[in-house]
Amino acid sequence: MVREGKDLEEKFRLLKELGYDATELDSPNPYNSSEVLAAKKATGLRIHGTIDSVHWRHTLSDPNPEVRAKGLRALRTALEDAHDYGATTCLLVPGVVRKDIPYDLVYERSQKEIKKVLPLAEKLGVKIAIENVWNGFLQSPLEFRNYIDEFRSPWIGAYLDIGNMRKFGWPTHWIRILGKRILKVDIKGWSFKKGFRVGILQGDIDWKACMRELGRVGYQGIITAEVGGGKKERLAAIAKDLDTLLSYAKESR
Repeated sequence: MVREGKDLEEKFRLLKELGYDATELDSPNPYNSSEVLAAKKATGLRIHGTIDSVHWRHTLSDPNPEVRAKGLRALRTALEDAHDYGATTCLLVPGVVRKDIPYDLVYERSQKEIKKVLPLAEKLGVKIAIENVWNGFLQSPLEFRNYIDEFRSPWIGAYLDIGNMRKFGWPTHWIRILGKRILKVDIKGWSFKKGFRVGILQGDIDWKACMRELGRVGYQGIITAEVGGGKKERLAAIAKDLDTLLSYAKESR
């Protein structure tokens, strides 16, 4: 996202200067932990989570057990990195429904694989945050809620992407139904005419209603902009949009 700065420390410093409180890192990644922690310490920028970097390629729902095993190893690495960075969550896309991979098997396989790493998540103190994406899966808030609840574990919850789900429903419904299961929130703009080709505050999302509903369910966590990045000017514009959303939250208190 940050397309300015020769190394991680310079990128972190730019984000901090622009008013960002925290960031996420992909994992597995090419950085060693000492490099990441040095950049974090030097700039004061928190790392609030990791993002499993192979969950689309090595899915936990793949019919090939070797592919699932690769995905599981990557998830373990992402959890361990999150712990090392002082992060609280690891974002995960649990599976992908395709013509040759039926919905029910994606449900069963992904749950079976995730259950294998829940003891590690608990040991590390890092929660697995399932994101709603365009993977043909968990496209109803009721099903998303039930999928999470069936694990019967406090170490898994929802990473609610409000922009991703607007095509399929009303964000306030999802927020109310998922409630305390929401661990983190991603935001981006969405338009029924232009898709994602709009700014965060443009399009067809009622952000004031969303922030009000997040307050009603007691959400006080991180809000992350999952949008195309760029250099300083672009990052400053994104920060301004985030500040506007936070002002909506304050208005609704």
